[in-house]
Formats: sequence, C-alpha cells, structure tokens
Amino acid sequence: MPTLILLMIFGAAAFSFWSAGRAAAERAEVVGRDACRAAGVQWLDQSVHAIGLRVIRRESGWLGFERTFRFDYSIDGEDRHVGRLVLRGDKLVAFSGPVTRAPAQLH
Repeated sequence: MPTLILLMIFGAAAFSFWSAGRAAAERAEVVGRDACRAAGVQWLDQSVHAIGLRVIRRESGWLGFERTFRFDYSIDGEDRHVGRLVLRGDKLVAFSGPVTRAPAQLH
C-alpha cells in the first residue's frame, strides 16, 4: 500500500512538471510569433525549442523554474537567424531576436 501511494505521488509530480513545461512552451511560442509579426519578419518552423532549464528563487522566496527557448526567424526569406527568450513561470524575463524596423522615411 505505501508503494502505491508513493507511486501516485511521483506520477502526480511528473505530470505537473510536464504540464508546466508544455504551458511554458506554448507561452514562448506566442511571444516568439508576436515578436516576429511586430518586426515584420518571417517566423520559421512554427515552433520553439527548449534549450535550458534551471532552478531559481522567485521574488516570493519559493523555488521555481527558469526555462530558455530558441526559435528561428528570417528577415528576407533566404537567411536564418536565431532568437532566444527566457521565461520564469509565464513571465518573460529576457529576449533576443527580431526588433521592430525603423521607418524608412518620414514626411
């Protein structure tokens, strides 16, 4: 009986970790797509890739995860650039990637 309870606790913890990871990946996908749209560049592969995970201490003092994601974008359709974003929970804390283009000429 105690083995079954421990197995259930472990299963619930594993499911919670997986679910939080999927939610962070979906949030990163939205942020990456919106950044590419705002910069007027093409978002490639229609996905983000998790490249890092580390344990951090939140402002509240509790432990949490910081997840790093990578995505690709193209300025003219022939090149490929790498963008990177870091999420703590669902909060964006770092971003490197396409920036909005400056207007060519104002009248």
